[in-house]
Amino acid sequence: MNRRDFLCKSAYMVAGSLLGLNGFSSAVAFAEEEGDSLIRLRIVSRPRIALIIDDIGYSIPRARQFLQLNIPITFSVLPRVSHSRELAREIADQGHDVMLHQPMQPYDSTLDPGPGALYEGDDPSRIRGIIEENISEVPLAIGVNNHMGSRFTECQREIHEALQVIKRNDLFFVDSRTSLHSKAFRTARNLHLTADRRNVFLDTIRSESTILYRLNQLKQCAHRYGHAIGIGHPFPETARAIEYFLRDPEVSDISFAHISKVMYT
Repeated sequence: MNRRDFLCKSAYMVAGSLLGLNGFSSAVAFAEEEGDSLIRLRIVSRPRIALIIDDIGYSIPRARQFLQLNIPITFSVLPRVSHSRELAREIADQGHDVMLHQPMQPYDSTLDPGPGALYEGDDPSRIRGIIEENISEVPLAIGVNNHMGSRFTECQREIHEALQVIKRNDLFFVDSRTSLHSKAFRTARNLHLTADRRNVFLDTIRSESTILYRLNQLKQCAHRYGHAIGIGHPFPETARAIEYFLRDPEVSDISFAHISKVMYT
């Protein structure tokens, strides 16, 4: 074995022992020579994608199609709907992250955010009571993101109160960014609440080709920022597009992670 090969192999073994790597699933180690004797070990983490599937709770089969993809996926569960508790338990039992998909008021008054929603003008006691009850409906949740909420997330007082409740329950928050003027992410950061925000909506158009395009956009975001968060919905088109995306050999340069791994590492 020549010196270069020895260095590369040694670097890989050191990285594995230090980081608990299995193959190249989490990082790649590079050995670099400087002059005759100086060797520097450089560890480069692979970009990570966190996929969140919203609106879980109405359909068991539609949720299960994503469980069958065999990658880390986070499921955001609506409160107070028919199969919320059952699906949250099944998802958690299979090792996936569960979030509360907190309904919030949209701008479009013809859209119903569903049971357990928050509205502009709600007083603090109502906001606290609603969120606490919703958390009890999805007790396995480790974080929260907003369902709809284009109007509510722009309301400084109301979103501040909601995020305080989330923080008191030791949950994190992901701003779904249903409004370009959302105050949720910045307010969460000001409250020192662990928070992030969605990068790409995958399926605003239910077309497999469009969803594949959005997945590639998400991949580009991950390469640029180190990680990226994509939000989709339990549509068959979304599940099929993700399955096609996973078959692309170029996907091997990224990894998929549960949202908790992105939030806390």
